[in-house]
Amino acid sequence: MTDNSARLSAGTAAPEFTLDGSDGTPVALADHAGRKVIIYFYPAASTPGCTTEACDFRDNLNSLKSAGYQVLGVSKDGAEALQKFRTEQNLNFPLLSDPDLEVHKAYGAYGEKSLYGKTVTGVLRSTFVIDEQGTIELPLYNVKATGHVASLRKKLGLL
Repeated sequence: MTDNSARLSAGTAAPEFTLDGSDGTPVALADHAGRKVIIYFYPAASTPGCTTEACDFRDNLNSLKSAGYQVLGVSKDGAEALQKFRTEQNLNFPLLSDPDLEVHKAYGAYGEKSLYGKTVTGVLRSTFVIDEQGTIELPLYNVKATGHVASLRKKLGLL
């Protein structure tokens, strides 16, 4: 059902990008060179699952930061919707706008998925851990919104 040809694997270079943040300021992956980055792709701001996931990252941000990770959330929403979401949920990390889905597609985070028993094309909830050299350390596709950050922390040895 899902086309895995575009999926990234551990050990490959993370695709570079520059996207507008919720405040309109451009954010590039290169801005974080020499640091570990967690990029997560989510379908839509202010929806139940995406709110659960974003708040989970928010609530765990201090421990992720103390382990050296910067978190970036990416969706197809425009800057205004992202800023509203960020304010309403008191999110403490950048949200980036990818309205044309170019970065989603570069990371393999857009494609066919099953939704309520039907095959649809859309955003695949995905997370990527990128090391200090810009290499994908851990690609995670089709993650669940609930409990994802706890599972991620476990995979990263941050218990």
